[in-house]
Order: sequence, then structure tokens, then C-alpha cells
Amino acid sequence: MSPTLTAAPPAAPPRPPVAPRSRRSADPRRTPRWAIYLPLAVYLLFTLVPFYWILLFAFRETGSTSLFPWPLTLDHFSTVWNGAGFSVFFKNSVIIAVLTVFFSTTIALVGGYALARFSFRGKGAFMLMMLCTQFIPGAMMLIPLFDIFRATFLINSLWSIVVADVVFHLPLSLMLMAGFIRNIPIELEEAAWIDGCGRLRGFLATVLPLLRPGIVAIGSFAFISAWNNFLFALMFLNSQEQFTVPVGLSYLLGEYSVDFGALAAGGVVAVVPVVVVFAYIQRYLVQGLSAGAVKG
Repeated sequence: MSPTLTAAPPAAPPRPPVAPRSRRSADPRRTPRWAIYLPLAVYLLFTLVPFYWILLFAFRETGSTSLFPWPLTLDHFSTVWNGAGFSVFFKNSVIIAVLTVFFSTTIALVGGYALARFSFRGKGAFMLMMLCTQFIPGAMMLIPLFDIFRATFLINSLWSIVVADVVFHLPLSLMLMAGFIRNIPIELEEAAWIDGCGRLRGFLATVLPLLRPGIVAIGSFAFISAWNNFLFALMFLNSQEQFTVPVGLSYLLGEYSVDFGALAAGGVVAVVPVVVVFAYIQRYLVQGLSAGAVKG
């Protein structure tokens, strides 16, 4: 008996391809882009307009009312740098900032290592006292510091500003550096000790290279604090040869008139070093700020 052949059912027509839905329409909780970019644009405008206004007055000719600095002029910078003595003020500010960064980071490395690696009596009370010093405004310490510096013949000396800046910045530097060092495993140092390194050599070989982001973060805070410090420089320095850039800017404000072009040029001179420093260290800064935030 021969097998019967059955015809295969006709194939169903292919379905038209369905266009994939965009992720934006699929997720109704997604924030629209305009809700992100609009506040950022407003904030950017609010931030950049003062900088543009400073640049406008600094590079615009005296008496011009144009909203664009054309033709450009450098007369205001020449007046500030040579006539107002900003070359001396700039040098003094650089000396104070560099010395403050050096002493702050060096002492913070030594003290932070002691706080992170050693246990001693009164350690908790010491750290609590350092934290409490951050609540004391600098204006409250002007009279005691003035008496101390007058007794030690540091009035009208750049060292008075360096000492004051280091003392006020050191508690924060110590606490941050202790957090950075605490996150580095002590087994690295122990391996160096087994290989014959002492504590100092082991620290320099294993811990110090890993502290670069933390050192950059602490040094940047010390630099900004020392560069922008106005109160201490105004109170402890009384000769024009020792003035810093913030004090020099204050003396550009006359009693009956203000040279806005010279004042804006001085502001540009004061801002440029900070911008250059942060443009160089910004890749280390975020990493350094977050390194001591989480205990690993």
C-alpha cells in the first residue's frame, strides 16, 4: 500500500519588521534633555558673565562703551604691573603660596602618617581638637597673632603670612592625609620591611608614590588659601614692598574715583595663576578628593 503524500500548509507571510522603540520613549522616568541642559546653561552664563566683564574692562580702551574689547589695548596691564607695583605684589604672593604649600604638605605627610599608622594615648582627643579649630574664624585670631608676631619681630615680614596660613590650613591637611594613608594597605610597607627597608625608606618607596593625588589635593587647597588670603596680609604687612596681590587690588579703589580698567587688569593678574594651576592638576584633584572619602 503506497503512502499518501500530504501537501505542506502554505507558509505564513513574513511579519513586517517592528521598529525598535527608542530608550527615551520606553522609559517614562527618563529626564528630558532640556531639563538638564537649561539649568546648566543658566549656571554657566551666571558664572562666565563676570569673567567676561573683567576681561572687557581689562582689554578695552579707557572711555569706550563697546561690549566687545576692540581694539585691544594692554595699557591697563602696563599701568598695573609697572605703575601700581603689581610686579612686586605678584612676587610676594608667589613666595607666600609656594612656602605655604611646601610646609603644609610636608608636615601633613609626617603627621598624617603618625595618625594613620600609630595608636597612642589621646589620639582621639587630638583629632577632635583639630576638628574644632576649623570652626574658629580667622578674624578672631588677629589680635593674638599680632601680639605673637610683634614679639617675634615678624610684623611686616612675609614669614608672618606663611606661618599664619600654614597653621590655619594644617588641621584640614592632617585629617585628609591621614585618610589617604589609611586607605593604603600596610602590607605594602611590611613587604618592604621584609626586604630590608627601614620605615622611612619603605614609606618613600611604597606609600609616597600612591599619595600623589592626595598631595595634589592638599597642595591645591593650601595654594588657593595662601594666594587669596587678604585679611592676614592686610593686618600684618604695612609697607608697600611687602604687599600681596589681594592687598594691592584693594589699594586700587580710590576714595572718590575708581580706575575700572586698572582694577580689572589687576583682577586678571590675580586669577591667571589659579587657573593655570587648576588646569594642570585637575586630573589629580577629583581622584585625590575621593581617595580619602571611602575606607577600603
